[in-house]
Formats: sequence, structure tokens, C-alpha cells
Amino acid sequence: MALEFSDLKKALEALLFVTKKPLSVEELSKLTESTDEAVNSALNELKTEYESRGLKIVPVAHGYIMGTDQNCAAFVDRLVNSKIEATLSPQALETLAIIAYKQPVTKPEIESIRGLYSDGVIETLLAKKLVEEKGRSPSVGRPILYGTTIEFLRHFGLKDLNDLPPLPKAGVEQEDLFKTVLQ
Repeated sequence: MALEFSDLKKALEALLFVTKKPLSVEELSKLTESTDEAVNSALNELKTEYESRGLKIVPVAHGYIMGTDQNCAAFVDRLVNSKIEATLSPQALETLAIIAYKQPVTKPEIESIRGLYSDGVIETLLAKKLVEEKGRSPSVGRPILYGTTIEFLRHFGLKDLNDLPPLPKAGVEQEDLFKTVLQ
């Protein structure tokens, strides 16, 4: 079943947008179940349509890929290089899960659940803007209360905290969940 020309262009556009490596005309033909001639024709039209845009259809290494216009490189570079790398250790993930489920929560409460000091881990999570101070507890010493941020939701692809899996009732099951939920 051959694709309509407009549907072929849409399919090629989508394939070139998501691929991480250049796709040859032969690969594109196979993926879209189209002829090489139809793919070449659609690619030529797409290249023309993209000439005045920030994205381009770029011939690379005997194939094609979608890339950014050279004149936009400075803007893309600002975005890409401004991000804080958010790779997290298992200890940070465990602490973050505790904060996510128990918020607002104090450092002593986190340490009681983990059984370990959490100063460094909490500082890391604060620096990566995954948690923030939410105020002070009315308990003795008025310790800081911690909670998650909008960046936490973005990082883990959550609409809101209700998207987290339900917290089990048993303490042992909760500990297992804290160690694995965000990995």
C-alpha cells in the first residue's frame, strides 16, 4: 500500500526528526514502503520547505538527518550547555524518593528512614534544583522542611505527584520502593 505523497513527506519528516544517525534513501524507502524515486522527490520538497526555517534536512554520510540551521547554533548551544547534568547516585535517588513521598520532610526524618546521614545528598539535590526548602518545622530546633520542585516533575516526566506509584503500607516494602522507584 503506497503512501499518499503528503503522508510520505510527513513520515519522512518524523523519521528524520527522531533518528540519531543519517538514514539513506534505501532505508527511508524500506521504512515507508515507498520507492526510492518517491522518497527522493519528497526529500527534495522537504529540503525546499525547510530552507527558511530553524531546522534543515541535511545530507550527511550518504544519508539524511534533520539538523539545526547554522545561524541558530549560538541559541541551541546556550540551551544545551546551560543544563545541569542530572545524573543521580542510588543514594540521591533514594533520598529524593523519600522527599517526594513524605514531603514536606525534615533532614532528621529522612535520615531516620535511610539510617544514614544525608547532608551531602540533600545538598546535591538542592544544587540540581530537584528539591527546595519549603519552610521550617514547628518541632524543636525548627529544622528545614524539604519538598520537590517543578524541575523534579520535569526530570522524571511526571504531570504531578499523583503520578508516583502508590506507597505500600508495610515499612519494608516502603524501603524497597524508596530504593527503586525513581531509577
